[in-house]
Amino acid sequence: MQTTGDISAMRKIVRALSRPLGFVPTMGALHAGHMRLVDVAREECASVAASIFVNPMQFGAGEDFAKYPRDVAGDSTKFVGAGVDVLFVPDVGAGAGAKAVAEADTMYPPGFSTTVDIGAMGMVFEGALRPGHFAGVATVVTKLLHIVQPDVLYLGQKDAQQTAVLRKVVRDLAFATEVRIVPTVREADGLALSSRNAYLNAHERSAAPDLYRALLSIRDALAIGAKKEDAIAAAHLAEGFELEYFDIVDADTFESLENLRAPAFIIGAARLGATRLIDNIWIAA
Repeated sequence: MQTTGDISAMRKIVRALSRPLGFVPTMGALHAGHMRLVDVAREECASVAASIFVNPMQFGAGEDFAKYPRDVAGDSTKFVGAGVDVLFVPDVGAGAGAKAVAEADTMYPPGFSTTVDIGAMGMVFEGALRPGHFAGVATVVTKLLHIVQPDVLYLGQKDAQQTAVLRKVVRDLAFATEVRIVPTVREADGLALSSRNAYLNAHERSAAPDLYRALLSIRDALAIGAKKEDAIAAAHLAEGFELEYFDIVDADTFESLENLRAPAFIIGAARLGATRLIDNIWIAA
C-alpha cells in the first residue's frame, strides 16, 4: 500500500491506478463497519483508495475534535490487510480555524475560507443540532473527490443524513462518481458500529442497543397501522438516555413524513452519558 499526505503526490498515484477506482473516506479509528466498506470496494473495483482525516470543519464548539480517537499506525495496518492500494493521510493546515502546520499543500491552507452549502437538508436533524456540521462534511468530501477522482464513493448507511447530503453534493456538482451506500454493520446485540462507541462505559454499552430496538418498535408499529406520533410515543429507551429525536424522513430529501412510504428512513438520535448515538432503519422501495 502506498501512503502519502501530499495532495500532488496523491493525484499522481491515483492517476496510475487501474480503473474503476473505489474510494473510502474515513476519520480513522477503524472498526468492522469501515472495513466492510473496503471489502465491498475491493469486490467491485479494480483499485481502492482510502483516506484518514479528522476534519475540524465538521466539529462544532464543545464537540470532541480534540479527543476523537486517533490511531493512524493501527489503521494503516488494517488497510494494508484489507488490500487498499493507496492511503491518503493529509495534514490539516492552518486554515479553517485549525492549529497545524502552515504548508500550502494541506487540506486547509492559510486563508482557506471556501465552503459548500447544501441548503435546507443541512439545517434539519443533525444539521439543527450540530450547526455547520454538514457544510464541513460537504466541503471536505468535495475536496477529497477532486483530489482522488474516484469512480465510486463508498459510504456507510449508519450516517443516513450524511449519505443523503453527499449524494446531493455529487449530483448537484456533477461529479463523475457513483455513490454506493453499504448497510450498517452491527454488534450481535444490534448496536450500530461507531468509533464513538469507545466512549461508552460498561453500563452504557449494555443499554446502548435500546436506540436500535426503539427504531424497530416504531417500524413494527407503523407496519400494523399505528399513527406516527403514537408509534414514536410508544418507543422505549432505557434510563439514562436523553432523546434528541425520532422521525420518519424521505430518503432523498430528509423531509419529515407523516406516513411511512418508501424509500425512507426511520431515524433516531439520543445521548447516553457523554456519548451521542445516532441510528436508522432503511425502508426500501
